[in-house]
Amino acid sequence: LTGSSATGKKVAAAMAHQVKPCTLELGGKSAIIVFPDCDIEKAVEWVMFGCFWTNGQICSATSRLILHEKIKAPFLRLLRQRAEAIPIADPKKVGSRLGPVINHEQYQKIVGMIQRAKHGGVQVLTGGSRPKGKAFAQGYYIKPTVFVDPPEDSEVWQEEIFGPVLCVRTFAGEEEAVRMANKSKYGLAAAVITKDDARAKRVARALQCGIVWVNCSQPCFVQLPWGGCKASGYGRDLSAAGLDNYLQSKQLVTYHGGLWDWYPAKAKL
Repeated sequence: LTGSSATGKKVAAAMAHQVKPCTLELGGKSAIIVFPDCDIEKAVEWVMFGCFWTNGQICSATSRLILHEKIKAPFLRLLRQRAEAIPIADPKKVGSRLGPVINHEQYQKIVGMIQRAKHGGVQVLTGGSRPKGKAFAQGYYIKPTVFVDPPEDSEVWQEEIFGPVLCVRTFAGEEEAVRMANKSKYGLAAAVITKDDARAKRVARALQCGIVWVNCSQPCFVQLPWGGCKASGYGRDLSAAGLDNYLQSKQLVTYHGGLWDWYPAKAKL
């Protein structure tokens, strides 16, 4: 199953009653950690792609930006500029990079979460509303939205939104960044942006998730296993590992020795 965590629980319960296995690829609230040695322009591009691609309607969206405090001001300045320049249009139109979300129910869910965050005093860097103009009078369009410094226990930081909404918090040290990334009930994916290869490998090993991207976000290859841990599910799709879900191992033992003689013919006590 690929679906929500709530649906996954129901499917897992149904399979348990039948004593049948299942593979669950569920929700996520993935983090993208950006270190101060990054190329800011490239990093901003990957941060946007990681969250706004497919309008944020992807389980692996890196919708929690964990940004080093030293580059907060220039990074957010460029992020706002680039986010506000994203072409919003009917997805059938050539050049469109952000279309409407899937349906009214999802639109209402996203708008509700945005409004609750606003009412809770979370700073809005950009977006947070429907685009203006006749072209957007109909359809479930939402501007790319960026929240800054939401509390770690807030709904927008912890819960999957499944829309074009990015949340940003800052960190000072590597251990803090990893702690923030792992402080989630989900564990599907994460991304690390840094020029330091040793740091990238170190952080990737420490992240509690099934997929880690280094200096990018969202590429998917059929040759690599796809899946997560914690509330993001279990099992793997794609690659040779994905085939294991449909196979059963069997033990075969052949004995080539002499008489086993565990029960000797002339046993004595």
